[in-house]
Amino acid sequence: MLTRVPLHAAIGVAATLLASSLTIAARADDASPWQRDGHSAVRLLAGSRSGAVLLGGIAFQLQPGWKTYWRTPGDSGVPPRFDFSKSDNVEAVTIMWPAPLKFDDGAGGHSIGYHNQIVLPLRIVAKAADKPVTLRAEINYAVCEKLCIPVEASVELGFNSVASTEDANLRAALDTVPKPANIGDPNPLTIRDVKRDGPKNVVVDVVTPDSRNVNLFVEGPTPDWALPIPEPVKESPAGVKRFSFELDGLPPGAKPDGAALKFTLVGPDKAYEFNTNLD
Repeated sequence: MLTRVPLHAAIGVAATLLASSLTIAARADDASPWQRDGHSAVRLLAGSRSGAVLLGGIAFQLQPGWKTYWRTPGDSGVPPRFDFSKSDNVEAVTIMWPAPLKFDDGAGGHSIGYHNQIVLPLRIVAKAADKPVTLRAEINYAVCEKLCIPVEASVELGFNSVASTEDANLRAALDTVPKPANIGDPNPLTIRDVKRDGPKNVVVDVVTPDSRNVNLFVEGPTPDWALPIPEPVKESPAGVKRFSFELDGLPPGAKPDGAALKFTLVGPDKAYEFNTNLD
């Protein structure tokens, strides 16, 4: 039996289908396709297009039991590397790193990184606010279970949406980035003091409401400093959790006196970054 549809109804259905297809296309445009290898996947996310400073992200998915690394990998591991130089109308890209986790590295030490899913927020500065922006990233990273496997990926994404469907995900990722703080700030979780203890040892006193689930990481003034992960001291003064580390892993010729150190303090639900010069 042939059913006749009035012309105005057919036009309405066609318009609805077209609007639906445009919505799907817009959603697809807010994230690049996943680039997959055997144990992980990576893609770019685009926030809403507004002005010359844009918010984007690099999303990683990892298989259960696998991990990837923070900007400083710890006692073992490979930090990820990113090249955005082939992008169009991009002046600068700043990676904002969510608070990392500490893992057993299987060799008696610890590595620093992420598992499951993670989004690294990106602050992207356009050369011209009124021109199209296309972000292209060459990404080199490692995924590890018992052995590490290097991964290379090339991803590309245009920033086109006035209201991106990824805005909520990107804001949630921003919330996981450690907040800047000063040593001695009266936060419930804070660094109270950093001091030398002899020529090679550094002691850091942390105030925390929960001493069981706190990690401290330290970085030198340049990426070629490979300082060890601060370890908790068994007997700490009352009211603090004390960490210590040795001034090992300095590049040849570098002196620790006056060096600019960055500490990342990670608690169960808060994380902070502190900058100080070593006395």
